[in-house]
Amino acid sequence: MSSFYTRSKEFTRNRKSQSDSPPASPSPTAKTFRHERLSRLESGGSNPATSDSYDRASARARREARLASLTSRVEEDTNRDYKKLYESALTENQKLKTKLQEAQLELADVKSKLEKMAQQKQEKTSGRSSMLEMEKRERRALERKMSEMEEEMKVLTELKSDNQRLKDENGALIRVISKLSK
Repeated sequence: MSSFYTRSKEFTRNRKSQSDSPPASPSPTAKTFRHERLSRLESGGSNPATSDSYDRASARARREARLASLTSRVEEDTNRDYKKLYESALTENQKLKTKLQEAQLELADVKSKLEKMAQQKQEKTSGRSSMLEMEKRERRALERKMSEMEEEMKVLTELKSDNQRLKDENGALIRVISKLSK
């Protein structure tokens, strides 16, 4: 009896260490211990202490069977949940892919419009820059002509004043000669 008691204590220690881990299917060693214990209990038979331990063993066996069925249900539920999650993730991925494709098309459209606008602006600026360059050249040419004409005007005024002075001198000389000739 005492040897059986120590064994059941060892079994409870094993059971506690197993309860620390998340619920899963019983390990092979636990199955072996349970099988050995059940076979010992069945061979004990008529002893009242063994029948009490047999009741405990059958209660444990029923409890473990319920736990196993619960874990299988939980596993089925999680499998269903995983399937639902997978399907929802798939649909979400499809939605995101279509949005991405739409965004890429829109991006390509915007890029082409931007390139067209940049070309038009470049053409306008190149046309404007060539017009500006031509206007600058014309302005420089006109400024040169104006400065040349101003210089010619100065020369003309000098020539007119020289011409007037020469006329005055010529008139004075004519009078002097006419007075001398009389």
